[in-house]
Amino acid sequence: MILFRKIRYLDSAAQALVSGELLVKDGRIADFAPSLGQPDGATIIEAEGAVLCPGLVDMRASLGEPGFEYRETIASAAAAAAAGGITTIAVLPDSSPPIDDPALVHLITARGAETGSVSLLPYAAATRGCAGQELAEYGLLKAAGAIAFTDGAKTIASSRLMRLALSYASGFGMRIVQHPEDYELAKGGAATSGARASWMGLPGIPAAAEAICVARDIRLAELADGAVHFAHVTTAEALALIHQAKDKGLRVTCDTAPPYFDLNETAIGGYRTYAKLSPPLRAEADRQAVLAALRNGTIDAIASDHQPRDADDKRLPFAEASPGGAGLATLLGVTLAQVQSGHLTLHQALALLTARPAAWLGINAGVIAKGAPADLCLFHPERSWQVSAGQMPGKAQNTPFDGRALEGVVLGTWKSGVRVYG
Repeated sequence: MILFRKIRYLDSAAQALVSGELLVKDGRIADFAPSLGQPDGATIIEAEGAVLCPGLVDMRASLGEPGFEYRETIASAAAAAAAGGITTIAVLPDSSPPIDDPALVHLITARGAETGSVSLLPYAAATRGCAGQELAEYGLLKAAGAIAFTDGAKTIASSRLMRLALSYASGFGMRIVQHPEDYELAKGGAATSGARASWMGLPGIPAAAEAICVARDIRLAELADGAVHFAHVTTAEALALIHQAKDKGLRVTCDTAPPYFDLNETAIGGYRTYAKLSPPLRAEADRQAVLAALRNGTIDAIASDHQPRDADDKRLPFAEASPGGAGLATLLGVTLAQVQSGHLTLHQALALLTARPAAWLGINAGVIAKGAPADLCLFHPERSWQVSAGQMPGKAQNTPFDGRALEGVVLGTWKSGVRVYG
């Protein structure tokens, strides 16, 4: 039994931060109120000025294992997640072999349980081997526990196949998650097309490649009566299309990731391969559009978009380096930077990291409510720290935020009432 005192907690019912106390018993939230007295046998945790929120729900991350353990393992990712206040991760199927078999879905779920610190929810491949040629077995994969279907960082390029995927998934009450980038326009690109890419001599990807894919898939979702989710949306044009689709009542949702509202394309200056991402970093106007979409609700969640890479993946000429950035340990801190700058309220920011992705995933998580699992993150919003590649928790160190000063130190993380960090 644990009693948190002198904290502020995120009251899901009141949708506000409340000063008071919170009691955890038998792995669940037993009670919370301005004062709870002195329960017999309770361990007291006092953290004046700190905020207690639900454990973060990361709706998209690549973990490397199986097949790419040299980049990241489930154990190392779990350690990084706990240090970042994350207690649930939706895992992309871009392993080797890809998660296109029910046995692999079961394996990922079981490996998550073995960590004792994080629940792993597997996405299953939308196409066999994530190869974009034929659909995977959606019924068997759903029965095994898959949460949605996606080819991860690969776009489902064929319009015919995407229409079939949306229709087939809809029949099982499931979604297709798309990496929104026109394949032909993006092929071989390394940075967003424009003056900076030209000046650096880099092959460009038109920002319009994202909107072109989004426009196509919105129309296909309408045609197939399906549900589509766009991952890591980065451009004003694509966000406007998604906003219009939502206004029409279509089953369209989206997320973004911290690099796309905290950084712009200037971060690749000096050919910094840690800032080479997929999709690439955009112009400042697009970054501002992402922030506006976070505020107005167009964007449904913030995901880490964790893409572990090792030194050999990144120590290459920029155009040849692998895209991707580590994001588990920095997910909370970079999001809180938008609170400190006044772009988001603390409640908005935390909802985008907890309740909203949990609702999208359809899981019992992301809220502080009586009887809810005691998956919790305690952080101090005014304590600062500095991101330093090579000293981050976990195996992956390829952070685009290297050297960035952040406020929001995680003091402790609990999974089902058991302290797993801090």
